[in-house]
Amino acid sequence: MRILGISGSLRKDSHNTALLRAAAELLPPGVELELFDGLRDVPPYDADEDVPELHAPGVLALKDAIERADAVLIATPEYNHSIPGVLKNALDWASRPFPDNALRGMPVAVVGASTGAVTSRTRSARRSLKRAVSSGSLRAPSSANA
Repeated sequence: MRILGISGSLRKDSHNTALLRAAAELLPPGVELELFDGLRDVPPYDADEDVPELHAPGVLALKDAIERADAVLIATPEYNHSIPGVLKNALDWASRPFPDNALRGMPVAVVGASTGAVTSRTRSARRSLKRAVSSGSLRAPSSANA
């Protein structure tokens, strides 16, 4: 089984990227986690360029990585009561065209790491992300605290 890990943080020493790396080390034999490191290369979503022949290399890399995966694990911080714009943008690209897109039917889990206490704002951001990825284009598992 192949899991694609996507960190919603671009920061070099991101706690969320570290969380994905730690998860990769704990997986049982036969399960691997590939960390997607091309989020920075995904341009802002533009419906005028949302045709395969116009997709930027970063968009193609993202969609290809998702299509090669059996599941997606997203680790995201909370920025201003929401998910980071760079992650939302990547999900915009990956969830189109509807209904035939890279995320359709893909199992997705959302986690987050913080140096402080988990706040209601963090839970709200994760709920927002789960709503975004569950909007009919894919499944997202429920969480007791999100």
